[in-house]
Amino acid sequence: MITFLAMITFVASPAVNSQAPRGTAAPLEEASSTSSDLFIMMGSDFDRPGILPRANYNIGIGHTFGFLKKDPLGDELTFSYTYENAGTHGFFYTGYGEHTEQLGVMKNFGILGTKVVMGYTWVESGITSYTGYSHVLNRMATGVAVGAVVHFNRNNAIWLQETYNKVVTVPWYTTSSVGYTYSW
Repeated sequence: MITFLAMITFVASPAVNSQAPRGTAAPLEEASSTSSDLFIMMGSDFDRPGILPRANYNIGIGHTFGFLKKDPLGDELTFSYTYENAGTHGFFYTGYGEHTEQLGVMKNFGILGTKVVMGYTWVESGITSYTGYSHVLNRMATGVAVGAVVHFNRNNAIWLQETYNKVVTVPWYTTSSVGYTYSW
């Protein structure tokens, strides 16, 4: 993943836009700017133990606040919904699902002086509901992510993300995701 991010940074760095991209990865010099982002991500969980692949689909919205640019924890507040396949087989939908609603804070930062590729960290926490059993099981969930955003223009970007997930009563697992973001 790190090698992949380094390659994207190298390839995208000569193509710096004359205008700064808006959205999840607004440049640091735009301290007073705000933006909103709609994101959709698809990925795979690698559940521990055994590295079992499971579907992970995420949709959410975030808003960047210019006055939080110097906050070390983050400058963008997010809300997201995630569906994960919690079944015993398959990658897509099964009767056993894991539905997670989380609030989070994201910190955007520059990578090697380019405005086309930006990095971010994202801390989220919320509730996961396991369905498909005789009753719904609700558990506390936390996620910590690191990723890169590749901007195509002021409104469109692709995310590459690796997340460490922890749900109470469930062993930790990681999620690798690719997503699309529309910013306005």
